[in-house]
Amino acid sequence: MITAIVLVHTLADRIPETAQAIADIEGVAEVYSCAGDVDLIAIVKVREHEQLADLIAGRISKVDGVQHTDTHIAFRSYSRADTEAAFSVGST
Repeated sequence: MITAIVLVHTLADRIPETAQAIADIEGVAEVYSCAGDVDLIAIVKVREHEQLADLIAGRISKVDGVQHTDTHIAFRSYSRADTEAAFSVGST
């Protein structure tokens, strides 16, 4: 599974509606509204790289209220649970 983090800049008065419209798109796992330089962060999960173009440029970028996006493709996932599981292998 390929994970991409999509930073979404929106019109300020359309954030809730834009977030929900993006969340309703197949392939979008989660959408967060946040403070800072970006209005929304969408977590996208697809099986093939070609699907990213269809999903991001073809669907997310065309949602009413989206001004522009910045996409980051994840190489590896790290979490506390993963780290603890790796170090507990073979221990009793």
